[in-house]
Amino acid sequence: MQLPQMNDNNASGGCGCSGSDSGHGGCASRPGMTRRSFLRTSAGATGGIAALAASLSPLREMGGEGFSMQEFLQKHYKEMSESDMDTALTRISDQVEKRYEVRPDIRDIKPMDGVEFVYALNLSRCIGCRKCVHACVAENNLSREPEMQYIRVLEMPRGTMDIEQGDHHYDRPTVPDEDHFYMPIQCHQCANPPCVKVCPVEATWAEEDGIVVVDYDWCIGCRYCEAACPYWARRFNFSTPKIPKADLNPNMSYLSNRPRPKGVMEKCHFCLHRTREGRMPACLEVCPTGSRKFGNVLDPNSEVREVLRTKRVFVLKEDVGTLPRFFYYFDERDPLQSVTVEGGAS
Repeated sequence: MQLPQMNDNNASGGCGCSGSDSGHGGCASRPGMTRRSFLRTSAGATGGIAALAASLSPLREMGGEGFSMQEFLQKHYKEMSESDMDTALTRISDQVEKRYEVRPDIRDIKPMDGVEFVYALNLSRCIGCRKCVHACVAENNLSREPEMQYIRVLEMPRGTMDIEQGDHHYDRPTVPDEDHFYMPIQCHQCANPPCVKVCPVEATWAEEDGIVVVDYDWCIGCRYCEAACPYWARRFNFSTPKIPKADLNPNMSYLSNRPRPKGVMEKCHFCLHRTREGRMPACLEVCPTGSRKFGNVLDPNSEVREVLRTKRVFVLKEDVGTLPRFFYYFDERDPLQSVTVEGGAS
């Protein structure tokens, strides 16, 4: 792995922090340094073992919420043994308990054999209520201040599928509005994900069940994945996420909804801590109109398989070749079906 080069701010051994938007843990908010700032300040250590040892010395003094030697030396997720993972889960549980005074039930939940998850969303039924947005925030321990959201609901003018005309800042006393329809957009869990290709440290990848995940301990916050995603699905923590203790969801998984630090990327993961155990995503469970369908596309009897077989479905930006596992469709004889769909239909 080629480490980033030092800039002038780091040449003296400082973290290079320039304020709340510096993109890493920051001197003021976390003692010591983060993994990202360590990579910056230790770039010169590649010249020799002695220099590397010297660059590691600040890590020995770290504590509290700051970065630890144990965290830095943690192996990549795909290389971790069961014992390695147990150690990591204990460390994360200790960190969560210290911060929120709640002991979480955190596990590493693996994909099931013979499963490939897909999502289908009925645009004829979505009313733009945003209940899915807020259920996702609550389930996945997203920051409340500032509030992070994985799902973006666009209010679209009727007669077009040009998403550039959509408005996700709409504020109406009641929905739906008769002159608009509504299109939720979140991570499309692509079979050919551009975000994975650009990650310089392999902190994001596609799992066997089709879910694209992020290892928050491995991410260095470069935001390349955010730039590469054509669906605006990646979120970056510019500041330390804040979750009220009473709102913390203690049922967590390593690759899904455990609390994230400042300076890393995160995204929708199909609520894998739920779906890999036979439950539905939180966004689907709260939908009042049944707009959302989810399941195993490899199961010939699944509801999503039936939707793909019988409905006029389409994907966003088909021309970019991402091969999403997130599909949109309409009810029969819906007037929207006469419009031109961006990216084509299938």
